[in-house]
Amino acid sequence: MEWLWIPVAAAGIIAAIVAYLLGQAHQKKVFQEKVGTAEQRSREIIDEAVKAAETKKREALLEVKEESLRQKNELDREIRDRRNEISKSEKRMQNKEEALDRKIDALEKRETAFGQKEESLNKKHAEADRKISEITKELERVSGMTSEQAKEHLLKAVEDDVKTDAARLVKELEQKARDEASEKAKEIVVTAIQRCAAENVAENTITVVQNPSDEMKGRIIGREGRNIRTLETATGVELIIDDTPDAVVLSAFDPVRREIARVALEKLIVDGRIHPARIEEMVEKAKKEVDQKIKEAGEAALQEVGVHGIHPELVKYLGRMVYRTSYGQNALRHSIEVAHLSGLMASELGLDVRLAKRAGLLHDIGKSIDHEVEGSHVQLGADLCKKYKESAVVVNAVESHHGDVEPTSMISCIVQAADTISAARPGARRETIETYINRLKQLEEITNSYAGVEKSFAVQAGREVRVMVIPEKVSDADMVLLARNISKQIESEMTYPGQIKVNVIRESRVTDYAK
Repeated sequence: MEWLWIPVAAAGIIAAIVAYLLGQAHQKKVFQEKVGTAEQRSREIIDEAVKAAETKKREALLEVKEESLRQKNELDREIRDRRNEISKSEKRMQNKEEALDRKIDALEKRETAFGQKEESLNKKHAEADRKISEITKELERVSGMTSEQAKEHLLKAVEDDVKTDAARLVKELEQKARDEASEKAKEIVVTAIQRCAAENVAENTITVVQNPSDEMKGRIIGREGRNIRTLETATGVELIIDDTPDAVVLSAFDPVRREIARVALEKLIVDGRIHPARIEEMVEKAKKEVDQKIKEAGEAALQEVGVHGIHPELVKYLGRMVYRTSYGQNALRHSIEVAHLSGLMASELGLDVRLAKRAGLLHDIGKSIDHEVEGSHVQLGADLCKKYKESAVVVNAVESHHGDVEPTSMISCIVQAADTISAARPGARRETIETYINRLKQLEEITNSYAGVEKSFAVQAGREVRVMVIPEKVSDADMVLLARNISKQIESEMTYPGQIKVNVIRESRVTDYAK
């Protein structure tokens, strides 16, 4: 039975082999079919890609053609526009050239005409010159003078006539002004000066306090100078001890600070206890004392002038001027004097006396703070008056008393005149010797600069200049104009109080001897 299973096994093996081969054949067939399908699909994809690429290529070419066509059209349009512009420009240039040609032709014609006229005029000028030469020779023969001599004679005659007329006119105007204003002005000024007097003090920037001993001097200085530094810091004043024996010099531009330092130092010397704390205490007491004196001085000025209703702060500023001087003249006394003068002149003219005194008293109020605030005392004073509600008349009087603004009322003019009178009164103000000499020198230099002046002398402390002229060079008519010109130059170039009198003297002397 064993031999039976061998054919069966062989048949099974054969069947398996056949089945494997069939499977392999089937797989190969399936694979070949898939490969064929893939190749066909790839060919289809390639065909589609080629078709798409050709489509894109056609579209791109079409776009390029359209863009090139559009650019060509734009370029053609731009070329046409440029050609049109060029054509218009050529036409304009052609028109301009034609117009220019016409103008050139016209100019040539005018030039030709001008040339003809010029030739005609030259002939006429030559004929006129010939006739003038003949007439001149005839005139020179008849008159016995050359043309230059005749011209000089004519100019001299005209100049003399003009000078005579101008001098006569100046004298007539001056005489008319004197006739109208002299008597009344003299009456007002003389009356005001007769009824007013003023005290005068020297203008200083230092105050001297007596030092009783060297021991006190050492106390004032203190250890390593601490006392003197404390006093200088507290008062704002410089102390000079070693320069003057037996005295302490207080130096400062602010007069109120100097007065506070003086009072405080005198109290310290009397007390004898000098140290920083005591110095500060005495300085505070001195400030209160000086403030009280300032208030009392302002109130006393109001009572003396007879003015009331001024703001208390203005009264304090007014009182501060008792320590202020200008050219040696006390500012408060000057203001009181101006107030009196203004009142006197206002009464003579029938104006408001109280308002005139008020404006005169306050006209220099700005000097009370000009050491502390920047600006001229005129503007500072006007600002103070506006701040404390003074009237417009008073404010204008303060603003205009030095001519900074135009006066708007008679009272402003009166205050200006009173201020000048007070400053120019002999003895009211003092000058340094250098200023005095320079003024005299400048006066003589101005007068000597004029032709025909022989010599000049400044007299009356520079308030008069006498000019000696050469009679042969300066006539009587010339003297009037010379005095006028010198006065105007002095006014424009010099600064001086009051007025300067110009005297022009022409003197002719003839000397002979009887033998």
